[in-house]
Amino acid sequence: MHPLKERVTVICGHYGTGKTNLSINLAMDCARSGESVTLVDMDIVNPYFRSADYSDVLTKEGIRVIGPNFANTNLDTPSLPGSVKTAIEDGERVIIDVGGDDAGTTALAVYSRQLQSADPDVLYVVNMYRSMTTSPDEAVAILGDIERTAHLKATGVVNNSHLKQLTTAETVDASLEFADSVCGATGLPLRFTTVPRGISPSRKVENLYPIDVYVRAPWE
Repeated sequence: MHPLKERVTVICGHYGTGKTNLSINLAMDCARSGESVTLVDMDIVNPYFRSADYSDVLTKEGIRVIGPNFANTNLDTPSLPGSVKTAIEDGERVIIDVGGDDAGTTALAVYSRQLQSADPDVLYVVNMYRSMTTSPDEAVAILGDIERTAHLKATGVVNNSHLKQLTTAETVDASLEFADSVCGATGLPLRFTTVPRGISPSRKVENLYPIDVYVRAPWE
């Protein structure tokens, strides 16, 4: 099962919070539940962590992947194809993986009219172990920048706090108060907390979402 509510879901947040890996897991779970899914990679900033880089594993699950034109080439300015607009307006499930912070979110503003018409779920991903979001105040400030740039308001928070391969049950346990504080400061609900599959937090966690690790840095 997947935790998504609306047909169009926007995944946004700070650089390195794990948005791409989360987006891939959500797309996989939606496809495995029988839905037709399009995953839109709007990250035209980060050359290392893009959903489009995992198109082989995604297409094997029947997921359509739309990524930046000229990504992973020697051209300096990748752009988004016109099919993004069509995907947002169509009736299938759409998950949009957005670049980090307000710089990466700039691409969303291009599609603000289509997105507002689609009434999307805009999920703000937080990771308390990522630099510049180690305090709730920092996480709230970054969200404000993203919302102003994208011309969209977040509808929920996702606690994706992790330490990559060093993540333990204690890692997740220690992040719960942080996530609650972000939600309290923003007035947004905590939609779910992720946990690497096979790890069980010692504390009771509502709306726990087990995920697989697909995204790894080139040096890992």
